[in-house]
Amino acid sequence: MKKFCRTLARACLMLIASNNLVVADPSPAGSAAPNQSPRSLAGALKSETNWRAYVARFVTADGRVVDTANGAVSHSEGQGYGMLLAVAASDRSAFERIWGWTRANLMTRDDALLAWRWEPNQRPAVADMNNATDGDLLVAWALTEAAEAWSDASYRTAARRLAVEIGRKLVVHTAEGEQLLLPALAGFSAEDVADGPVINLSYYVFPAFSRLAIVAPEFDWAGLSRSGLRLIERAQFGPYKLPSEWISAKQEKLTPAAGFVPAFSYNSIRMPLYMAWAGVGRAADYAPFLELWAKRSSAGLPLIDLASNRIAGTTAEHGYEALPAFTSCAITHTPLPRAFWDVSFKENYYPVTLQLLSQAAVHMREPSC
Repeated sequence: MKKFCRTLARACLMLIASNNLVVADPSPAGSAAPNQSPRSLAGALKSETNWRAYVARFVTADGRVVDTANGAVSHSEGQGYGMLLAVAASDRSAFERIWGWTRANLMTRDDALLAWRWEPNQRPAVADMNNATDGDLLVAWALTEAAEAWSDASYRTAARRLAVEIGRKLVVHTAEGEQLLLPALAGFSAEDVADGPVINLSYYVFPAFSRLAIVAPEFDWAGLSRSGLRLIERAQFGPYKLPSEWISAKQEKLTPAAGFVPAFSYNSIRMPLYMAWAGVGRAADYAPFLELWAKRSSAGLPLIDLASNRIAGTTAEHGYEALPAFTSCAITHTPLPRAFWDVSFKENYYPVTLQLLSQAAVHMREPSC
């Protein structure tokens, strides 16, 4: 398996083992998610103070988004999140800095996909040329939003180039007609691994799909969204009925993938955010996440070892609490707690980012809570 896969497997294992890490695509019938079209992303992040603090804490002067909990590396996912938040904050200057750094440092492959990881203390800084599909989706989505927000054709052109590569190279079709989104170009297909194709459902960035249809309408993004929801419905493992981070879809049978810790962890917790933000899914699709989070303690969101069906750790940092708050707001109309809006910039990049994304999603969807 490629270095990309091994690195992620080790990272997942370390996170689980550590207890101190204390569209317009309409929802199917019976959906519990908000089904109105979302408002524009531009201007959806209402707090300029929070955005300025985010930039000061996590974005370098040249536009590199720093993962403070992971050796100060940068990755395509983080650059995409930063670009989305810049559009949401209506900050074109910051957007251009982040996009400029991304273009200069991660667009090092022979195609239009992005190298997934940049390490400040390594030379070359990009040692693994594989991509990460969620990062590619986030960057393409952000460019699409920027093109609309600022009427810039160059952003639209760049968004289309990236979206076309995703549609051509990373979406595969099964014999039964299902669409699968590969997590990367190398290391996950049926040709690369014995139990392939291997997928990661947290890489299905549902709110991006309808927007990418604007720049690359020749691909069936709505169908990809529907396939993703069907996979989520089927990937309910063990008594918790939760998906593992890495899933084998060999011959259409879903099981935790070999070579990875069978865990519901830091990747998977994003899934309800993406689903509710896009306004897709049925009540049953959200139920396992909401049931797990309803039983959480003050230690944070539970991380589940699906092999033993035990809680293997907690998220600890406050920013992660935005995920159950937004999901409950959007799906069950539970009022948002005051703490949802209180951001601690002493916390690390990932929980703060998820909290700000959740705040933007609330303003885009405007649920009744």
